Amino acid sequence: MQDNQPIGEKFSSQDLEILSKETLFQGFFRMVKYRFKHRLFEGGWSQPIEREMFVRGIAAAVLPYDPVTDSVVIIEQIRVGALEHAHPWQLEIVAGILDRDEEPEEIVRREAQEEAGITIGNVERITAYYPSSGGCNEKLEVYVGEVDASLAKGIHGLDYEGEDIKVHVINREQAYQLVREGRIENGASIIALQWLQLNYETLRKQWQK
Repeated sequence: MQDNQPIGEKFSSQDLEILSKETLFQGFFRMVKYRFKHRLFEGGWSQPIEREMFVRGIAAAVLPYDPVTDSVVIIEQIRVGALEHAHPWQLEIVAGILDRDEEPEEIVRREAQEEAGITIGNVERITAYYPSSGGCNEKLEVYVGEVDASLAKGIHGLDYEGEDIKVHVINREQAYQLVREGRIENGASIIALQWLQLNYETLRKQWQK
């Protein structure tokens, strides 16, 4: 028998019980072990379940876009998750983790200065998503932001965080081709560049008024 709830709205946070929560590791990041149970689709409750979770929290990313030149700003930096893969230096959009009492839009404006030396003007929210909710609580807000790409150049990053970030300014079509070729492997970057490819004409009209 089919239920009457809209898809994905049968259960909420009220339909689970956290039995215990233990910090297993605290370093640059944190690892937590949960023990919980939850309601089942066919009725009743699950047995207690144990899962380890990587704690990252709220993050935000922005694709810096120049509507005048139809170009984007892409950054390049080494990433620990790709150390043993083909491309340890990843091509990405600007992103950062919330580290104080700030809104996601404030994160991307701050990170654009730190990682690329540029100032964001207008912003448009694209989406928000969980990159890997099976084992990580990070939720990523994704934006596109208006910039003057002629000001984007050089090497940036915070020394105390060991950042060494190179700035690239490339044509929107060229950036999208990097997605098609699989050279851009970062999820938020792929989402933002695909969104821009579908919406750049509307965005250019909107931002060039």
